[in-house]
Amino acid sequence: MKIIFATGNMGKLAEASEILGQGFELVTPAQMGITEEIPETGDTLRANSLQKAEYIYQKTGLDCFADDSGLEVDALGGAPGVYSARYAGDQCSFDDNIEKLLGELEKHPGEPRTARFRTVVTLLTGGEPHFFDGVVEGKIAFERSGTRGFGYDPIFVPDAFAPKTFSEIGVEEKNAISHRGQCLRAMAAWMAENL
Repeated sequence: MKIIFATGNMGKLAEASEILGQGFELVTPAQMGITEEIPETGDTLRANSLQKAEYIYQKTGLDCFADDSGLEVDALGGAPGVYSARYAGDQCSFDDNIEKLLGELEKHPGEPRTARFRTVVTLLTGGEPHFFDGVVEGKIAFERSGTRGFGYDPIFVPDAFAPKTFSEIGVEEKNAISHRGQCLRAMAAWMAENL
């Protein structure tokens, strides 16, 4: 099945392709001629996910899905949350975000470093939205470790693989427990039953 994934993030695209498997051909907005930045102005993950999916659907009229993910750190009151991708500023890199996050946690010595990754995927089929949620619990490491993955993966230690970060475990292990993996498997199961 061919479906548009509203992302320009090649790490997310590779991850989604791996999780969804051979039954799905993922197409990017750029492949459909949509090269502008997709708006993301919501104040929740669900709102951003829906906004991105609706933007692509309105431009193409084709079934599509979008996700929004956030890292919620308890000692920081749930930050960076919906602002995870731009935590250190609008034009920041994930290295900048990681540095800011580790710096902010230094201001909270002794507090638990518990955190979670949360994802909401919005699937639009025939213009109707369907939402899928995923959460993976873990902790924030004191320093980066590992070479795989993207985003905050070098400092996120999932409970299921402690003391390894997402960047230290294999792709299959990560996809088996990841927040995005949970959403995409649920979405694929829903599509198999309903489309």
